[in-house]
Amino acid sequence: MIYRRHLPLLYVAFIVVAVFLSGILFEASAQDIREHEQRKARLEKDIELIDRQLSENESRSRSMLSSLTLIRTQIASRNALITESNRMIRKYSDGIYLSQLQINRLDERIDTLTVHFGKLVKSAYKNRDAKVWYMYILASDNLGQAFRRYSYFKNLSSELQDQAEEIRAAKEELQQKKAGLQKMKADAEKVKKQRERELRNLHDEEENAEKIVSSLKRDRRKYEKELASKRKEVNALNKEIERLIAEAMKAEDKGKEAEVDYALDAEFSKNKGKLPWPVDGVVVDRFGQHYHPVFKTVKLPFNNGISIAVSRNARVKAVFDGVVKQIVVMPGYNQCVLVQHGNWFSFYCKLQNTVVKAGDKVRTGQVIGIVDTINGDTQLHFQIWQKQTPQNPELWLRKNK
Repeated sequence: MIYRRHLPLLYVAFIVVAVFLSGILFEASAQDIREHEQRKARLEKDIELIDRQLSENESRSRSMLSSLTLIRTQIASRNALITESNRMIRKYSDGIYLSQLQINRLDERIDTLTVHFGKLVKSAYKNRDAKVWYMYILASDNLGQAFRRYSYFKNLSSELQDQAEEIRAAKEELQQKKAGLQKMKADAEKVKKQRERELRNLHDEEENAEKIVSSLKRDRRKYEKELASKRKEVNALNKEIERLIAEAMKAEDKGKEAEVDYALDAEFSKNKGKLPWPVDGVVVDRFGQHYHPVFKTVKLPFNNGISIAVSRNARVKAVFDGVVKQIVVMPGYNQCVLVQHGNWFSFYCKLQNTVVKAGDKVRTGQVIGIVDTINGDTQLHFQIWQKQTPQNPELWLRKNK
C-alpha cells in the first residue's frame, strides 16, 4: 500500500535524473558545437586568405608551381572543412535521435505521473472528512502504523503541492527540449547546405588545379628554368643562414660577445609546441624534402623551414625573447632577420621592411617587420635552428594559432 502511494514520487525522481543527464548531454553537445564553429571559422579564414591571394595576383607574374601549391593547399583546407561538416551532421543526427528518445520518455513519465497524481487527489477528496481520518488512524494494528498514517494525512496536502510543482516543471522542461530539438534540426539543415556549397567549390578548385597540371606538363622546359632559379635562391639562403649562425657561435666561443644566455636557451627548449606563430596565415610549404606534385621523380629544394601565406602587409612577430643578430637581404627572400635565443635561432624572411636592428633585444610577440609580396606571393618564410641544425618549425609552434 505504501509503495503504491509513493509511486508518483519515484516517477518524479526518474524525471529529475533524466533532466540532469540530459543537461550533461546538451552541455557536451554545446561544447562540441562551439569547437566545431571555431575549427570551421579557422578553415574558412584559411580558404579566404588563399582565395584572395589567387584573385589579387592572377594578373601578376607567378610561377605555375606556386599557383598549384596555393590551390592544393586550398583544396586540402576545403576537404578538411567538408570532413568537419560531415562530422557535425553525424553529431546532429545522433543528438536529434537521442533528444527525441528523451522527449518520448519524458512524455510517458509525465502521463504516468499525472494519472497517479489524479488518483492521489481523488483519494484526498474522498478522505477529506476529519472523522474518517480519525477512525482510519484508530483502526491501526499498532502504534507505529498509527503514527505513519497520521504523518501521511498530515503531509498529504504538502505532497500534493510538491508533486503538482514537479509536473509543471517537467512540462516546462519538456517544452524547452522540444524547442531545442527544433533548433538542432534547423542547424543540421544549415550545415548540410554549407557542405553542398563547399563540395561545389571543391569541384571548381580541383578543375583549376588540373588545368595548371596540364599547363605544367606542356611546358616542362619553362618549369625547369623556374626550378633551377629557385634552387639557386634556396641554396644561397641556406648557406647564408649557416654562415651567420656559425659566425655567431664562433664569436661566442672566442669571447667577442657576451656568453650564451643558457637560462634563455633552457627556457626556449621547454617551449616546444608552445611558441606563438610569427604571423597569422596558412602553411603552404612544409619542412623537409618534397617531390614535385606533377613530375614525381623531380626533387624540390630541401626546405629548412616553412612558408606561411598571409594577408598583405601582415606584421611579423618574434616567437620568443632574444637578440637580433643580423638583418640581411637575399635574392628571392628580400630582407631576413636572424634572432638568437641562447643556442637557438629563429629566422624570418621575405620582409619588405623591419623595425628592429642588429643588437636589439626583442620580446615574445614584438613586431619585427612587415611581410613583402614577391612575384605575386605574400608569404613569410620562417625557420628555427638549434645551433647549426634546422628544426621543423611546426613541431615548435602551437597547434592552435
